[in-house]
Amino acid sequence: MRLGSGTFAACCVVIEVLGVALFLRGFFPTPVRSSARTEHQAEPPAPEPSAGASSNWTKLPPPLFRKVVIMLIDGLRDDFVFGSKGVKFMPYTTYLVEKGASHSFVAEAKLPTVTMPRIKALMTGSLPGFIDVVRNLNSPALLEDNVITQAKAAGKRIIFYGDETWVKLFPRHFVEYDGTTSFFVSDYTEVDDNVTRHLDKVLKRGDWDVLILHYLGLDHIGHVSGPSSPLIGHKLREMDSILMKIHTSLLSEERETLVPNLLVLCGDHGMSETGGHGASSVEELNTALILISSAFERKPGDIRRPKHVQQTDLAATLAIGLGLPIPGNSVGSLLFPTVEGRPVREQLRFLHLNAVQLSKLLQENVPSYTKEPGFEQFKMSERLHGNWIRLYLEENNSEVLFNLGAKVRRQYLDALRTLSLSLSRQVAQYDIYSMLVGTVMVLEVLALLLLSIPQALSSEAELEVPLWSPVFSLLFYLMFLVLSALHVIVCTSTESSCYFCGLSWLTAGGVMALISALLCAVGSALAKMFADGKFLSKNPAHPKARWSELDVLILLGTTGHVLSLGASSFIEEEHQTWYFLINTLCLALCHEIYRNCFLRDDCEPQQCSHVEEGFVSPAPALQDRSIRCNMLEPHRVSKGPTSLDTLRGYEKWMVLASPWVILTCCRLLRSLNQTGVQWAHRPDLGHWLTSSDHKAELSVLAALSLILIFALVQRRCSLTSKVAMALGLLGVYCYRAAIGNVLFPWQRDSKDISKGVIEARFVHVFVLGILFTGTKDLLKSQVIAADFTIKTVGLWEIYSGLVLLAALLFRPHNLPVLVFSLFIQTIMTKFIWKPLRHDAAEITIMHYWFGQAFFYFQGNSNSIATVDVSAGFVGLDTYMEVPAMFLTAFATFAGPVLWASHLVSFLSSETSGSALGHACFCYALICSFPVSAYIILVTSLRYHLFIWSVFSPKLLYEGMHILITAAICAFFTAMDQTNTKS
Repeated sequence: MRLGSGTFAACCVVIEVLGVALFLRGFFPTPVRSSARTEHQAEPPAPEPSAGASSNWTKLPPPLFRKVVIMLIDGLRDDFVFGSKGVKFMPYTTYLVEKGASHSFVAEAKLPTVTMPRIKALMTGSLPGFIDVVRNLNSPALLEDNVITQAKAAGKRIIFYGDETWVKLFPRHFVEYDGTTSFFVSDYTEVDDNVTRHLDKVLKRGDWDVLILHYLGLDHIGHVSGPSSPLIGHKLREMDSILMKIHTSLLSEERETLVPNLLVLCGDHGMSETGGHGASSVEELNTALILISSAFERKPGDIRRPKHVQQTDLAATLAIGLGLPIPGNSVGSLLFPTVEGRPVREQLRFLHLNAVQLSKLLQENVPSYTKEPGFEQFKMSERLHGNWIRLYLEENNSEVLFNLGAKVRRQYLDALRTLSLSLSRQVAQYDIYSMLVGTVMVLEVLALLLLSIPQALSSEAELEVPLWSPVFSLLFYLMFLVLSALHVIVCTSTESSCYFCGLSWLTAGGVMALISALLCAVGSALAKMFADGKFLSKNPAHPKARWSELDVLILLGTTGHVLSLGASSFIEEEHQTWYFLINTLCLALCHEIYRNCFLRDDCEPQQCSHVEEGFVSPAPALQDRSIRCNMLEPHRVSKGPTSLDTLRGYEKWMVLASPWVILTCCRLLRSLNQTGVQWAHRPDLGHWLTSSDHKAELSVLAALSLILIFALVQRRCSLTSKVAMALGLLGVYCYRAAIGNVLFPWQRDSKDISKGVIEARFVHVFVLGILFTGTKDLLKSQVIAADFTIKTVGLWEIYSGLVLLAALLFRPHNLPVLVFSLFIQTIMTKFIWKPLRHDAAEITIMHYWFGQAFFYFQGNSNSIATVDVSAGFVGLDTYMEVPAMFLTAFATFAGPVLWASHLVSFLSSETSGSALGHACFCYALICSFPVSAYIILVTSLRYHLFIWSVFSPKLLYEGMHILITAAICAFFTAMDQTNTKS
């Protein structure tokens, strides 16, 4: 069965996507869990320990508070309350922290620092899995033991207003609720007003026990404008007034009931210096936690500084405060200051219940739990506690009882701290079988791509896939039977949960058949290479063929990048790798240009620059320079005999200067956005432009950038698309002015009401119009096969539509990134690729490298915190999941997508024959290298200290990247098919 190179590569990438998806499903594991609570719902609490005496305290202690109000402010960084912003904008809260009846804490969240996992941590006390980053988009019901479920089972009446994530996690738990979407980040006013409007009414009522308020506005401001925005101060002042209203109401109620209430002010996560969250910076991890109650009255001169605790500690504290069992999966410990005012016996009872719960969880998850220091400390504490109870029941009020009580308390606190730390460090259970199956699929695809290089990059751009030969069929059935038998053995013998084993037998059989087919195809390709004697030869026809400097650079650069993924520091600073590679590429191109201009005696008889036929890889089929000039003419980017000798005047000088111009552009772009980890905190041009003091400069830069975008794009568009592009870019500026990012010269200071929805939709219409026009021209070119111009115009218009969409989604200070991208593409098209006559493989790899570099020039990194969520809601007035996810993904990966789109347009307009097939194959291969290597890497490093903070976010990016690669290869293949038909 013969397939074109592009079709074959696209099929391989689709299979690789399936393998990566299966690996990700197995890699992101389930954290430590307790089965006791689900199996024994009515399990009685542990009795009070005693030594020789009989204690009558076998039930849970009574509640410490009559009502509990949880005021959760999304994105509440600790310095927003305890820093200068808190002093300035939250005076009432600051008074409570410094002099009021409260206990203040800096609560450290764990990865991932996004909303849904953090709510789970607050209510269950457990550490959510990293896969909850994905589930955050559509939260499933929480089946794990938690405070909300325990409160409902105890008859507590719970009311909730705010982020609808709570409603999804706890369906049918609230007697009254009003949810608001958390993903529409452009709204930071109504989303909080919808919560506050219920307060006056509900605070006057007495028919509830727990009130939960989740305010989203602060987080939304961070996503849109960052933590330095003036809007942050206004929102903090609003939150302070709401806190004062709630606290005043609770105090007035306490005067009548004489029973204390509890007000909890907390954040789910912080925000980075760019306003995002999801990573592990201190600003994202540290949140404010304040417990306010008249039970916490302080004496004069009692200074209570915020203590550092774990966010998971709140679940155990709330359970004790409400008189509920501590959630079975909680790894947190009781915040002891909340019970310091209680009698010693009650303090020890609370600590004992917490220690018993943690020790049970340790026993269920650690086989050698008896050797754990925390368990030994717990047993020692329990024995001392029993001795104290015996003395207490004997009514011994001596100093011995007091000292022993203090010692037991210290021992319990040490045991809780050690147990909590041991459980927090417990490595979750990986689904090794699913990971292994996914890894095998990915590696088989990579091997098949490597072995197919000689055929796929030949002049025919076709290869033989032995799907129907008898030998293949026999080997296939043998492999299928062996793999099926292994699958049955593994699934019937495993004791832990396995995703792949949970699939239907038909689906699992299909995967096994696919693996068998791939393995047979790899074996057939190897046999063919040995039979033809091509295994060790770069080019059998020309055994003396040598590699060019550019080939060596591409090979070493690709290999070096893959190897660099083995170090956490290189992953955090991966942008430095790509900056180095494109700078080195520019220098190599400069060397090649100068050599062809001044030292080209060896190539003069052929009058052509070097053209590489094969893809640089472990087994490329390179062509000899002396023969390639005539032999490979159909695959060159230049149809005629263009060379440096034909250039005259300024064109030749531009060719000589073009690498240095590109280097200068890249250096300027590096100054725009600091990214990575080590230097992300350092000021850059982007921070300077986005500050409120430089809005005029940002406005001028944005306007100038939009004009340059139009000038660089319109040259190959039809008249209709030119008009649409001009109006669309004007709409982009109007949208940014409407939301306050830039200024009109005549703009007043009054707040704009539209928030840019109308202006953004205006631009969306022109984007769709340009894309429709380009698609129409492509379809028209199929009817009029002889008119090649229509197709090239259509492809360029599709590219122009994507550029306009990127201009709309990019923040104003990032518009120069788009301008430089277009400018570099123009320079390389006119003064490098055409004069030097590079082939499709080299041009493809150059596009890939620059696409990766521009991913980081945008300000992106391998941290989830740099994802600009606000881009997903440009033009939306309500949350719509599919459009929001598409816009966010496009804005994040705009660099690689635009460079890949330009590659299709360039190769279609400048070459003929099988160039697109070669490009698709090369693109698939160079994308498969890092994905395959990284999967092996994270499997071997799954117990690494930075596996969740560094390696796992990068793994998610790689998974998304291979999905985008599949879409790009499909587009390549479609265009290649139209070329073939034409």
